[in-house]
Amino acid sequence: MNLKEIHNYYFVGIGGIGMSAIARYFAANGKNVAGYDKTPTAITSKLAELGVIINFKDILKEVPISFLDRDKTLVIYTPAIPENHNQLSYFLDNDFKVLKRSEILGKITETTFCLAVAGTHGKTTTSSILGHIMASEKATSFLGGIAENYNSNLILGEDKVSVVEADEFDRSFLKLSPNIACITSMDADHLDIYGEPEALEESFFAFSQKVSDTLVVAKGLSLEGLTYAINEDADYRAFNMKIESGKYIFDVQTPTGAIKDIHFHLPGKHNVMNALAALALADVYGVSLEKIKESLSTFKGVKRRFSYKIKNKNFVLIDDYAHHPTEINAVENSIREMYPDEKVLVVFQPHLFSRTRDFIDDFATSLSKFDEVLLLDIYPAREKPISGVTSEWLLSKIHNNQKKMTKKNKLVKDIKNSSAKVVAMLGAGDIGVLVNTVKNQLLKPQEYEV
Repeated sequence: MNLKEIHNYYFVGIGGIGMSAIARYFAANGKNVAGYDKTPTAITSKLAELGVIINFKDILKEVPISFLDRDKTLVIYTPAIPENHNQLSYFLDNDFKVLKRSEILGKITETTFCLAVAGTHGKTTTSSILGHIMASEKATSFLGGIAENYNSNLILGEDKVSVVEADEFDRSFLKLSPNIACITSMDADHLDIYGEPEALEESFFAFSQKVSDTLVVAKGLSLEGLTYAINEDADYRAFNMKIESGKYIFDVQTPTGAIKDIHFHLPGKHNVMNALAALALADVYGVSLEKIKESLSTFKGVKRRFSYKIKNKNFVLIDDYAHHPTEINAVENSIREMYPDEKVLVVFQPHLFSRTRDFIDDFATSLSKFDEVLLLDIYPAREKPISGVTSEWLLSKIHNNQKKMTKKNKLVKDIKNSSAKVVAMLGAGDIGVLVNTVKNQLLKPQEYEV
């Protein structure tokens, strides 16, 4: 399949963070782009500004007639779309060219020099840092989040080099053709797909075998490759780490040299690890260490990754995508590092019934580390309820005297009733939209927001 010869690209689930990046890419390359999504969002609005035609009703007459030409149209869909989707069913039943999102990304990486970032945690931040570094090399980067520097999930460059987030969900990353890649972590996740942790690890091993040139791995993972670590012997080692004026300053030893006084503004040692992984990939590719250092100092972060919504001397509201116990621990560690003397309230919306069930005790342990806990109902996403798996069950396992269930319409009142000066809203569901409502209701006119 030659993508250059295809005129029309129709996306079923166009508002997804990964889908919309690819839609932006084809729109920027002069293709006709349209698609369906369930509801309007800020992402679909941005796409519409680019001339992308979007519909929100799952009926065939909503599809622009020019996209019903089977010979000129490629249909791309996300696995999150239900099997009984009317538009997708029509395309499949009428022999249109239909690809999953991972398959179209795989087609793009076949014709570019590809740098891929895999791992159960840190993919989006690491690939966004790497995309920022590789912008100087005119790479095109497909991201799983909105990079603050670009206010976009696509960093548009040329067609010779690509940076991609290699997603393990549904084994999507096995469709890619990476030349250089890293694996940040292999913690158990997506057990609704994999069944057992061993199957997930086998999938990462299969991905590592697809890397044609160089694999970089966090030290401690059971994979062969160049290693990276903080204050440990590794091929890429960060050391002399300190915090000054809210930013990290550290040195890095590489296999061929060293660089001193790297300035990096994202909080948390896990983000230093993410920066180190991106540095290693860019260094292997051939970007100079001085250029990498400069890029790290100007990287502003990713939306919903420890994003400050309110930040003043009286109150801090943090928004983060954390939806796995390991990620919750990372956020809690970062907050304690930045605000060691403050009371911290966490608002958590569990994501998926299966994930809540599979990691119930780990979630309880992670959330118990906060001073106060407010728990929302489970966000189902693609799943149907599982008997007995509820937020109330999770709440019963949290060892914290200051804990309670809350509702979206009562959340602001519950936050105001708390004496906590730092509030973290965590989760991968619609809490990411809710946080803006909470911010607007909590923010006083005379106080500044970030």
